[in-house]
Amino acid sequence: MERKLAAIMAADIVSYSLMMAENEASTYKELRTVFDNLIEPTVAQHGGRIFKMTGDGFLAMFPSVNEAVDAGTAIQQGFDNAPFELRIGINLGDVIEDNGDMYGDGVNVATRLEAMADPGSIFVSGAVVMAADRNRGEVFARVGRRRAKNIPERLNVYRVRRAQSSWSRWRKIPRVLYGTAARWSYGVAAVALVLIGTQIQPLSLAAMVSRLPAALLFDQTRADPRPSVAVMPFAAMGGDQSYFADGLTEDVTTALARNSELQIIARDSTYAVRGQESDMRKLGAKLGVSYVVEGSARREGDRLRVSAQLIDVKSGAHLWSRSFDRQVADVFTVQSELTTEIVAQLAPYIGRSEAIAAAQRPTDNLQAYDLLLRARHRYRHGVQDAEALMEARGMYQRALEMDPAYAAARAGLALTYIADVARRSNGRATAHELELGLSEARQAVRLDPNLSLGYQVISFGLAVQGDYAGGLQAAKRAVELNPNDPDSMMALAKAQVRFGDYADAVANAERARRLHPMAPEYYAYVHGQALYAADRRDESAAVISECLLRAPRDANCLLIQAALQGRRGDIEVAQLTMANLVAAQPTFSLEAERSYRRFGNKPLMEQFLKDLTVAKAPGAA
Repeated sequence: MERKLAAIMAADIVSYSLMMAENEASTYKELRTVFDNLIEPTVAQHGGRIFKMTGDGFLAMFPSVNEAVDAGTAIQQGFDNAPFELRIGINLGDVIEDNGDMYGDGVNVATRLEAMADPGSIFVSGAVVMAADRNRGEVFARVGRRRAKNIPERLNVYRVRRAQSSWSRWRKIPRVLYGTAARWSYGVAAVALVLIGTQIQPLSLAAMVSRLPAALLFDQTRADPRPSVAVMPFAAMGGDQSYFADGLTEDVTTALARNSELQIIARDSTYAVRGQESDMRKLGAKLGVSYVVEGSARREGDRLRVSAQLIDVKSGAHLWSRSFDRQVADVFTVQSELTTEIVAQLAPYIGRSEAIAAAQRPTDNLQAYDLLLRARHRYRHGVQDAEALMEARGMYQRALEMDPAYAAARAGLALTYIADVARRSNGRATAHELELGLSEARQAVRLDPNLSLGYQVISFGLAVQGDYAGGLQAAKRAVELNPNDPDSMMALAKAQVRFGDYADAVANAERARRLHPMAPEYYAYVHGQALYAADRRDESAAVISECLLRAPRDANCLLIQAALQGRRGDIEVAQLTMANLVAAQPTFSLEAERSYRRFGNKPLMEQFLKDLTVAKAPGAA
């Protein structure tokens, strides 16, 4: 017996037994064709050797992880046109070779990865990523740490990105459901247009649509297996303390979201359903979660009382509850203990380092923290309110006067400068303000290298500056630091659209909307824009119709709709949409759109301008 280090590929046909039961002869013939014409030649081409056949799958050994990944990618591309779907797992590990067969942990881990993989996907171990060529960094997308049967330690799992591939099933909108959703969207959009045309505002219709489950567009039944949690807004007990309770809610949500073992629903989604449901089962179904955190906060002078409980929405059982009576100065300790105990209930294998990271104090100055909470409460990114933006800027500046090293406050201040430049909110925005905003954001991440918001703001600023590659890298870092933050995920999708990475932009926009089921219209716009960029125009039209049902005057969604209609050749309809856009945003012009570079410097930008020209955008010849 010989012991060696080897790259092992495990693969398995999905639902093979069912297909054999339905038509044994035809299924076996098709399987042999796939093995003879695709699998065996591809494995051999990349220097590999199949050492075991399992009826509906195989195990193969390769001389390097690069060859194994390339072979797996080529095989899956071949399966895109085959009557079967395949799962592939790849591991680099120690194996024992005996009479041509392979044994050991290297093989066991590969088979566990294959079992975890979505149909049509390739899952690899952290060892594969570490051993792959450095220029392959963008090929791998982190899935997270996963438990596997009979393997004591969690596996660090990555997915292999495939260019021009179909979505893996857990991301895919089912064809039947999508077709129904698309027809439904167009039909209700027509009703909305009639209502608008007769001067009746479709408020009740919009309200009805806003309460529809996210499953209309997304297949919730195929969500990944991580525990899903919604932190409901903490109730403010006594006095005008709503901003403090809201701030506590947001900070607990953010701390939990840093843990890649959990799925955390966005804060704005939980606020959107506040007070609508007392039945936790219904609330969980509406948000698509398995667990809910709820609580209250009371602040009186220098005393702080926080109560919280964790509820299993399926059974309604209270899994954990806790009350904290502390000095206000201990607010960060309370937040840390809350998040650590919640994680301990849902993911007992949480690493000690993550618990320590959650306990870090962002500032020792409680007045600075209080100002940051007020600033966040006053202004949020994307809100068209110049006065709110300037008031928030003043609060951030006062917070930094009290604690110049407060990274979160510096990132918030940076956002106000960059948002002012991007939206020209007060007419005084200059290139100097853009540089000032980027400088503040960079200082924020120097103060706290793990501050996801800092990288999100840097990405925003670099995009405004025209550095699309830099914006993309900053957005990726934001998502790495906080994989459950839908704002960071949308920032990444926007950066990918400008950079030309359209397939991943669609996937990330969709993931952000799953994490934020009650998201504002901006999320639907980015999703529709990414679908338009990926040339999936029918799907884009359905998403944009959904946006305009809830917000008929949303300028971003009207813009994408006009482009879609212009590309389709519906000139009169496109011109009507453009008229509505100009009414909603009188400063809009083709030249301003050319300058904004919504699609970066890619050829699609010129096509987009042509589509708007067909719609008779102001400034078009």
